[in-house]
Amino acid sequence: MTLCIDTDFGTIADLIHQQALHSPRRHALVQAERSIDYAALDALMDRTACALQRDGVQAGEAIAICADMSIEYAAVFLGALRAGVAVAPLAPGSGAASLQRMVQDAQARLLFTDAHGAESLGPRPVDEAARIALDGSTVGRALDHWLGAAGQQPVPVDVQPDWPFNIIYSSGTTGEPKGIVQSHGMRWSHVRRGAAYGYGADTVTLLSTPLYSNTTLVVFFPTLSFGGSVVLMPKFDALGYLKLAQQHRVTHTMLVPVQYQRLLAHPEFDRFDLASYQVKFSTSAPFAATLKADALKRWPGALVEFYGMTEGGGTCILDAAATPDKLHTVGRPAEGHDIRLIDEQDREVAAGEIGEVVGHSAGMMTGYHGQSEKTREAEWFDPQGKRFIRTGDVGRFDADGFLTLIDRKKDMLISGGFNVYPSDLEAVLRQHPAVLEAAVVGVPSLQWGETPAAFVVLQPGAAPSAEELLNWVNAQVGRTQRLGQLQLIDALPRSAIGKVLKRQLRDGLPSAS
Repeated sequence: MTLCIDTDFGTIADLIHQQALHSPRRHALVQAERSIDYAALDALMDRTACALQRDGVQAGEAIAICADMSIEYAAVFLGALRAGVAVAPLAPGSGAASLQRMVQDAQARLLFTDAHGAESLGPRPVDEAARIALDGSTVGRALDHWLGAAGQQPVPVDVQPDWPFNIIYSSGTTGEPKGIVQSHGMRWSHVRRGAAYGYGADTVTLLSTPLYSNTTLVVFFPTLSFGGSVVLMPKFDALGYLKLAQQHRVTHTMLVPVQYQRLLAHPEFDRFDLASYQVKFSTSAPFAATLKADALKRWPGALVEFYGMTEGGGTCILDAAATPDKLHTVGRPAEGHDIRLIDEQDREVAAGEIGEVVGHSAGMMTGYHGQSEKTREAEWFDPQGKRFIRTGDVGRFDADGFLTLIDRKKDMLISGGFNVYPSDLEAVLRQHPAVLEAAVVGVPSLQWGETPAAFVVLQPGAAPSAEELLNWVNAQVGRTQRLGQLQLIDALPRSAIGKVLKRQLRDGLPSAS
């Protein structure tokens, strides 16, 4: 079979159609005891595209999906792409108010959800997009009733590289959410590099991170584009993952570091046959060198770490087995990626010096949806006018061109593989009438990689307990943003110019469990 992956641009939907023509009975998606082959997936994508066109959803407009990972979720996502419609995949673990702002910001014409997603979304606003239930529940119109007729073909759409493919939202509980707009051209660049990692018709990829995460999508789309099978695991647990890996003879996977930690620490890990693995990927959070070394020693197949941002820009890649002396780094810039370091005055630093990481590549976000000022803040241009994306991370290149990360400039923390922004939590805390000031930092956690911890200065005369405040704020935020601990203090440490010294706060905290 001849694929068009080597062309400058194509669409993932067209590649799946090719797979359906040449290998109609090959499994495309597997979930528990259910599966769908390429012919059925292609037909379901057509029915989705037809229904969107019937409902007047135009190419370039968006739909939203707030649900747990499922075959139906994947099919609707892919079908929307066939119609040239962008997808805003939303995390059910976010708070209701935040989710509603995201739906509104994306200007989603339709909202696809399930029982879990609907519970997270909360009461339905009068002006919300029509809801369609993916799981047969009563939270919206049944998917089977909404889809176009079987055998119906959508009107062909000439998708362009700069059209929006998806809008992925940063986590947030207050203020305006930031929707990262990724183009079809950006996703195509991700697919094209798939051949280098052995994707093909015999690929079996096990995914246990959600489909609303860019972490998942960077392996989900290449697997299907090359004709492989994707095994969906909606809820991760170490033993269940190992059983699926052995059962399906998994060849590829994407895991965040905390999942590697839990898998390798499981007492039954070494009894499972994992010899089928060809490549294991990781991204989204700091990956300890000792953990990488353990994975290399005990888990067959290559171990590849990606360092980058959902916003795109530059990516570094570490082939752990090929460079075992560089496990403390995140690797070298990928081919065609230009990564540089800049100082506080936005000037490039000299070789060997520390600076903020900025990157340029073919895979860069168009911008933050409807937020041109935020987009400009995320950009850096070199003297020749070349556009880069700021990472907010601080790092240093060694003499061999490997990047070591030193710290995160903006104090973002990553808990369980998800970005958590301290400023969002601080804003929530300040809404409590007893709170005068608050600062949130990340502390190491064996369970989550990092977890947020808060320091609070009370209003004069206020007397709530730390436990009361902790329970209050955790009830206001999404599951992935909950505080692990909260301390009441007399004053926040500050520099001479009034900046809160978060490092002092962080250094005084013990690691979380």
